[in-house]
Amino acid sequence: MLWIQRSLSSQSVWLRSPSARTRPFSFTSNCYAPRVYREIPTFREQIARRGGVKTFADVVKYPAIRNQIFFFAFGGCVTYFIAAKVANADTEYWSQRLSESGSLVWKLRPPSSDEMRRARYYELGKKLQTGLATLKDATQQLPHTLGRVAVWLYVQIAQPILDTTEGKRVCWAIGAVNTAVWIAWQFPRFQPFMMRHFTHSPLSGLSYTMLTCIFSHKSFVHLIFNSMALASFGSAATQYMKKEQDKSPHGLREASVKWHFLAFYISAGLFSSMTSHILMSRIRFPQAVSELISKRHATSLSSEAASHAAKKATSEAVLPSLGASGAIYGTVTLTALAFPDTQIALIFPPTWPIPIQWGVGGLVAMDIIGALRSWRLFDHYAHLGGAAFGALYYLYGPKIWDTCRALDMPVTKASQNSRK
Repeated sequence: MLWIQRSLSSQSVWLRSPSARTRPFSFTSNCYAPRVYREIPTFREQIARRGGVKTFADVVKYPAIRNQIFFFAFGGCVTYFIAAKVANADTEYWSQRLSESGSLVWKLRPPSSDEMRRARYYELGKKLQTGLATLKDATQQLPHTLGRVAVWLYVQIAQPILDTTEGKRVCWAIGAVNTAVWIAWQFPRFQPFMMRHFTHSPLSGLSYTMLTCIFSHKSFVHLIFNSMALASFGSAATQYMKKEQDKSPHGLREASVKWHFLAFYISAGLFSSMTSHILMSRIRFPQAVSELISKRHATSLSSEAASHAAKKATSEAVLPSLGASGAIYGTVTLTALAFPDTQIALIFPPTWPIPIQWGVGGLVAMDIIGALRSWRLFDHYAHLGGAAFGALYYLYGPKIWDTCRALDMPVTKASQNSRK
């Protein structure tokens, strides 16, 4: 500060003396040193300008999205073609089985879709009765009380399975898979494996976790609510799928709707995971990086320190996601569009019945607000992706499913005549 004051005091002398303006620069009382207002760069920044050390912006890399988009496109197509092939084989099996049963009606025409579905129901009843008889024989050697308890438990499980619809049965099967994955979460030894392979994080670079995470629930409350929602709305969605299949443009019959619903459920889960991955990578991740760069010390970090700081900051902002909520949102949206006159009510907290479209609209609005305000309680991006998939499926899904089945099984004249 003293040197600056002396230099400024000699400004008038420098202006009056021509010889002083030609003298070489020196640290004397007669020299003039203009004040520099720019900030002096640090030593590391000067080295970085010469290419010796990478800057913070060079070290931080945004998560890729190309592989995840390809995984959804490829996985969705494979899922639908496999499900269509299995559905065609199942339909052909039941059609041939009923035609060979000796009934005169089915010798004149192929069985209809409803007739094959009723035959499947009767077959399921026979299997459950056979299982009950086998259980009684196996428990004869046990004490009488234990045997009666075992038979009672079997009846309590088998009777609801027989009484419910086929759509709800497939939803219960998905819930059983989710429960098995939840049980694996309860073992501390398995948690590192589950965290890596059954949660999806855009920072991991993995793609297959987009599929595994839709069957994964770490919290029991999360599992229960998702399973209840899936059973309620999944059954209604299968009714819509059966109704649309009966209006098949290719005249294809269908013995079971479960393959159609499984293809829809998996594709909806993949689409919601992909949506969450893209928006997290292109919105939430850049926000976290911008906050880190805004700190003065971020640009002066070494490559290793910058990479560590970026990983810590972004991992706190971009959390891994899991759960079937995205696929369930697709199911709920499809049901709301297919049956707009339906009314729904929440069990907890108890509410009065409201139109389903109002309820779904409120949920979507809440997720939009949560995405804009960066709420972290739920994966709002996945919810919005599932809702978008359900709306798109309502417009184009049944036609795509029918086309996939027609590509695998050429339409015959008999199948066209049996259209219902």
